[in-house]
Amino acid sequence: MDASSSPAPGPAGTATARAAEVPGRRTAEPADPLAPYLSADFPWYGLDEGWTGRRWLLQAGAGGARPAQPRAVDYGSLGHGEEPPRQQEAHGGRRFAVVVTVARRPGRRSADGTGVLEATSAASAAWLAGSGLLASTWPGQLDRNRRQEWLDQQSALAWDLADDLGGAGWSPLTLPVNGLPQPFRYRESEYGWVLAGEAPGVLLGAYGRGLSAYGLGFSAVQDLAAYTKH
Repeated sequence: MDASSSPAPGPAGTATARAAEVPGRRTAEPADPLAPYLSADFPWYGLDEGWTGRRWLLQAGAGGARPAQPRAVDYGSLGHGEEPPRQQEAHGGRRFAVVVTVARRPGRRSADGTGVLEATSAASAAWLAGSGLLASTWPGQLDRNRRQEWLDQQSALAWDLADDLGGAGWSPLTLPVNGLPQPFRYRESEYGWVLAGEAPGVLLGAYGRGLSAYGLGFSAVQDLAAYTKH
């Protein structure tokens, strides 16, 4: 990394520490919610055909600038099950799983041109998934100010954990990806579970609550329209 540059926040340089970019926290939706997904230059992953429940779009985001596509999509999330609450309410018994797809990117300039983003890695997917889980399951009894303090504190912890996927905070878990066994790193907390690993062409993260990760499988999405039907 260029010592004269400002690193982007988050492990592996993901530019997602800003609240509006955390997966699980919705921003203003474009006129066509599929547009950012369809513009991506990498495959999207979701739960495989073993999942027969509801599917929904969450958000897709950009992490860095490239000459041809200054705001190219770098990551995004697809939801399965019951959508987490958007307002101040306890997460209760909602059951959901969200799959986070992260493009494989080399080191590059940040979107604002003031720093350098490191190459993406499984740690990038782990941190995005961990942050998404926190944004989806925050304690409902907290007021707005205390919620932000809690979220900042827990996000910093998720950052540290993501940067140490080989550490004791994670355990191995093998799940099918496109029908083939693939190793992941997995952890549980009182808020739910998070996992991270790789898939053909991308890095994968996932988080959920109320659904066991052990029975899930992932596959490349053939028809994103399935995520727009309610």
